[in-house]
Amino acid sequence: MRNDIFNYRNISCVSFFNYGLAYFLINIYSDSSQTALKYLKNTKVDINNVLIIAGDFNIRDSSWDPNFPHYSQHSSDVFDITNSLHLELSRPTKQIPTRYLDNQQDSNSVIDLMFLRLEYLKHDNYTIYPDWRLSSDYVPFTVNISIFKEYMLVENSKNKDKFINKLIKIIKGTNMENIQNKDVLNQIV
Repeated sequence: MRNDIFNYRNISCVSFFNYGLAYFLINIYSDSSQTALKYLKNTKVDINNVLIIAGDFNIRDSSWDPNFPHYSQHSSDVFDITNSLHLELSRPTKQIPTRYLDNQQDSNSVIDLMFLRLEYLKHDNYTIYPDWRLSSDYVPFTVNISIFKEYMLVENSKNKDKFINKLIKIIKGTNMENIQNKDVLNQIV
């Protein structure tokens, strides 16, 4: 958990390293006064590789809730913040509420949101689980994101020769006797 990036109790930032790069997952709870959102808007944070921002934004808006007919002034702030981090609003596999109220006066709503890094939008299908709600009025949701390092060869790249030499060593050191199909080869590599 990274507490040194955001000095605000309602924003949790988890970092991890993959192939020497730091990646970030951010969870937000913004109360009805939008204090977390205001904090993010007014705080300059220099972080890259944010993969996901998710949480309770406490904003009803027609942009993400088809049963709500109005636009909120706070949604512009959400989009400004997430766009600056190269994130885009994700859509659930099935559009259902994320908050279920016990009283009949208020309607169920979508106020929990997920924003994904642009290149991960192919995974743009998170799942909401209303049956997992237990004693809370909020429901959990999940998304699977594959994280890997892709090697790219660029002409005149300073790492190109090093990569090719490493690849040649791997190929030379591979026992080819038992490779009968692509699946066996994938297990070796």
